Amino acid sequence: MPIYILGIESSCDDTSASVIKDRVMLSNIIANQQVHEEYGGVVPELASRAHQQNIIPVIDKALKVAGIDKKQLNAVAFTLGPGLLGSLLVGTSFAKAFAMGLNIPIIVVNHLQAHVLAHFIESPDKENPPFPFLCLTVSGGHTQIVEVNAYDDMKILGQTIDDAAGEAFDKAAKMMDLPYPGGPIIDKYAKMGNPDAFEFAKPRIDDLNYSFSGLKTSLLYFLRDKLKEDENFIAENVYDICASYQKAIISTLMQKLYLAIEQTGIKHVAIAGGVSANSELRNEINKLQTIMQCKVYIPDFQFTTDNAAMVAIAGHFKYINNDFSDLSVKPYSRNLTM
Repeated sequence: MPIYILGIESSCDDTSASVIKDRVMLSNIIANQQVHEEYGGVVPELASRAHQQNIIPVIDKALKVAGIDKKQLNAVAFTLGPGLLGSLLVGTSFAKAFAMGLNIPIIVVNHLQAHVLAHFIESPDKENPPFPFLCLTVSGGHTQIVEVNAYDDMKILGQTIDDAAGEAFDKAAKMMDLPYPGGPIIDKYAKMGNPDAFEFAKPRIDDLNYSFSGLKTSLLYFLRDKLKEDENFIAENVYDICASYQKAIISTLMQKLYLAIEQTGIKHVAIAGGVSANSELRNEINKLQTIMQCKVYIPDFQFTTDNAAMVAIAGHFKYINNDFSDLSVKPYSRNLTM
């Protein structure tokens, strides 16, 4: 008998629902929230309100696109955390009620584990990474190097001690009055600029941990001083600024990843999360194949940003192991362990 899992993702500002049959994605519907653009970042209260408006239509569409009746579902998997509590509460509450009504189990999913497990959604032109492998998970809220030993065995080797790389991109864009989200814009502009035009302070953090707050501050002071000299400095140099700043972020990410490969001896390396869509990061990851003789695994663009397919595939593996939860589970905002 096939296993049908409904996945629900509501950790930040995207409301998403997906249906997976065994490991094959049948639907993956995402409702974006345009309301945050004018604020240059996600406003938690507005995000939770938008989730309440979007969740029923999104799930209804996911089931219709999948071509199944809700009674065919075997379980409901949903993101329990980390994320924005108000947003998570919407997804958690709906998932519990929906599963109760169908008399099927609920499965809680860690958002960061789901990003990693997106690599196991079946695709005819994609190869799944074998265990163990390293995964650089980089998003707006998280930056981690994870040793993945099994679907349910992940160890954090290093992570950011303050800001995430994705946040560093978005905050930089806001400093330069670029549209939100800033990461894709900086990536686009960087392609037209000189990455060696300017130099920004890189963090010096021990072991495999990251820090990006100092890099943001370095850019802030750099722009402040240059604008005092020339009020048109950003407009006249935006491509070079973006290219140089992006180079600082990507080189910082890769420096620790190289170190992780050397320390563990693991030669299979994947990337995940929203920043894994960044073209420069993808270029640098691909270089591992020749420089470090690694096999690399890069996700499809549709699985880089927050989506419910990654939640559903995580739920699939938990379903096989009868790893269900009861209705007492509560969402959490911070990720303390994998």
